[in-house]
Amino acid sequence: MTYEGVLTKMQTEFSNPIQYYLVFENSFLSLNQLLGKELEIVHQGYQCLECGKKKKIFRQGFCYDCFMGSAAAGDWIMKPELSTAHLNIEDRDLEYEKKVQLQPHVVYLALSSEVKVGVTRKTQVPTRWIDQGAVQAIPIVEVPNRYLAGITEVALKSLYADKTNWQKMLKGEIPQADIVKERKGLQYVIPNEVKEYYDVDKNELFELQYPVLQYPKKVSSLNLDKSPSFTGKLSGIKGQYLIFEDGTVFNVRTFEGYVVKISL
Repeated sequence: MTYEGVLTKMQTEFSNPIQYYLVFENSFLSLNQLLGKELEIVHQGYQCLECGKKKKIFRQGFCYDCFMGSAAAGDWIMKPELSTAHLNIEDRDLEYEKKVQLQPHVVYLALSSEVKVGVTRKTQVPTRWIDQGAVQAIPIVEVPNRYLAGITEVALKSLYADKTNWQKMLKGEIPQADIVKERKGLQYVIPNEVKEYYDVDKNELFELQYPVLQYPKKVSSLNLDKSPSFTGKLSGIKGQYLIFEDGTVFNVRTFEGYVVKISL
């Protein structure tokens, strides 16, 4: 059986374990059902997720022109503290930026490869944590816009990492940590503008389990530009990665906008 289309990040369903789906224009794959089975991935071309043109992907599923010009690729995406829509100041497209920035955001602690701090829109809970491969997560504050979330994250970066060590995460090397206790000690670190949103006693802990038959001891990344055809037996799915029996891992999100053929 063969599936063809443009890669976009895997869709997920919060259950035990997490359910994963690859969705194409005219079909979809339920990936959990493929565990223990062999599949082939063949790179066939590119299609920008923004303009739809068959141009080489530069970053985040965008061709170079769209990445440099699209409101969906502004610097505030990766650095929420640069958000300015609450001041009515435009970066690339104020209408779009207001729509995304001026909505509830959650600052959280997550346990993936270590305890990390992060920001997500409330509508992306718990999807954001699943995409990071976190095994536990706990909201710290919910604030009304992206800027307030951003300055809170910046303050907490003095205590926690803000990126996941993807190799440790994929090898299942998770340290012991009590993120409920960690959260309780943050009232003196949170910026003054955000203190009103922090409740020391609100501890909503999320536990996440992934469909992994076997964690690899070593991992090596599949790069479709260097290896346009790959065949392997699927042994797990975690974060936005497919994990294969030989230790090869494939970051679906990295290759958004790539046209592929997947054969079972």
